[in-house]
Amino acid sequence: MGAAGPHRLGPDRPHPKLKLLGQVREVMRLKHYSLRTERCYSDWIRRYIHFHRMGSRQDLQGAEPKIELFLSDLAVNGHVSASTQDQALGVVER
Repeated sequence: MGAAGPHRLGPDRPHPKLKLLGQVREVMRLKHYSLRTERCYSDWIRRYIHFHRMGSRQDLQGAEPKIELFLSDLAVNGHVSASTQDQALGVVER
């Protein structure tokens, strides 16, 4: 197992066999984010994936126009504030 543990491959490199949200959680825990922040970030990522009906990691390519569409939908249909949009943008850009 070693000092790095069963999944740790580096400070910012999660185990490649984990699903996307599992990798997000692993990196956030390695960086000592709070559990509340981890849940919030995971929720925004989940909402982004569901909004675009993504089925694979290849669907993450070409993110910039997808991010703009997601944020526009939040503003128009989700009736969210600018600060909420900023929070979502900060999460999906990472």
